[in-house]
Order: sequence, then structure tokens, then C-alpha cells
Amino acid sequence: MFAETQRESPKLRLLPRAAYASEQSTDPLRLYYWPVLGRMYRGRVELCLAECSGGQRILEVGYGSGVTFLNLAEKYDEIHGLDLDANPEEVTEKFRLQGLETHLCQGDVLRIPYEDSYFDTVLLTSILEHLKPRQLELACREITRVLKPGGQVVYGVPVERPLMVWMFRLLGYNIREHHFSTEDDVARSAAEQLEKVRIVKMRATPSCFGDVYQVGHFRKAG
Repeated sequence: MFAETQRESPKLRLLPRAAYASEQSTDPLRLYYWPVLGRMYRGRVELCLAECSGGQRILEVGYGSGVTFLNLAEKYDEIHGLDLDANPEEVTEKFRLQGLETHLCQGDVLRIPYEDSYFDTVLLTSILEHLKPRQLELACREITRVLKPGGQVVYGVPVERPLMVWMFRLLGYNIREHHFSTEDDVARSAAEQLEKVRIVKMRATPSCFGDVYQVGHFRKAG
């Protein structure tokens, strides 16, 4: 259903659904397993994962159930996570059973509880569009602060095409009530703090529906 406009992305390594922690209301875990829509949900994450360069530490803001963790463990020595709603102890224990240690806490991107220049990568999948303009500015400052010189931020945000709005409405979700920043707003705010590496877009199939998701890759000056 959806085509990607970059090199082949890594496949998202999902556990059986029952192996994850109990879902929060904001966690779209069930959608990853749907036969058609699930392909789009997995594809947007795979686009983000393809941009993650690897290193010692990564911070995922909005980690939810931890669907990225198996893939990230192949690239990073330490996986850290920050989430407003997820239960860090429960998620940690679920992955410990899989032989994977994680470092998770509750909190938000406006006040990241880590020291300066700590991470090689900060990853945010479908997070920044929920912020209002002033919050978006503060978030980009915090992300820049905790990145090492030369470190990267990789984010994914939906593109509000009619198809995307319609699909969300089918799920009972009015994105106008939850999305306060567009893909252009996010890219502009990131560019004020960081150097742009590239923007990657995921297009619908057929392509006449246009882009449905956008991944930004920015880097902190070394």
C-alpha cells in the first residue's frame, strides 16, 4: 500500500504482541499487527531506524511499548527511553525477559532529565507534531543540549494529506485535535538548532495520494 522513497529500510523486529507491556491509551501497539494499516505503521518506524547511525547511547522519546528496541540493540550499546505515559518498570522487565537491558524513565521532551552532550542519537517517532510552536522550540533546544557534538536527531511526523486525515478518522481519531505542528513547522524548528542532513518521505501507493509521512535527520554541529 505504501512505498518508501529511500534505500531499503531494516525490517521492524516485533515480538509477539502478548510479550509487550500492557498498552497505554496513547500506544498504537495493536495497529502494528493489522494486515494493511500495520504495514504503514511499521514502515514509518523502519524509515526512522534506517537513519539511526549507531553509537554508544540512544534516547527514544515516546518509546511506548518499546517496539524499536530489538532493532536499536543492534546499533547501540545503551538504549534509554523517555515517555509521559508508559510504565518504565513494566517495559524494562518485559525486555529483560528477552535478554535486553534498557534504561527507561517517565518524563517529557521539554525537560529531558539527562546531562549535556550525553547521546549519540535522539529518536522521536510521531511525537513532535503534538507540540505547539513554543513547545516545539523548547523541545529542539533540549534535544540539542543532550546530543553529543556531531550527534544526530531522527524524527518522524505525519504529513496531513486528505488520505491520512481520513484514515485517522476511521480509527476514531481527529488529528486536528491532537496535531499542532506540521511537518514544515518541525523541520523549521530543528533547522534553527541543528544542521540538516536530509529529509526522507514516505509516499502512498498509488503515488497520486502524495506523501503520508516524513522523517527528518539533523545533526548537532561538531
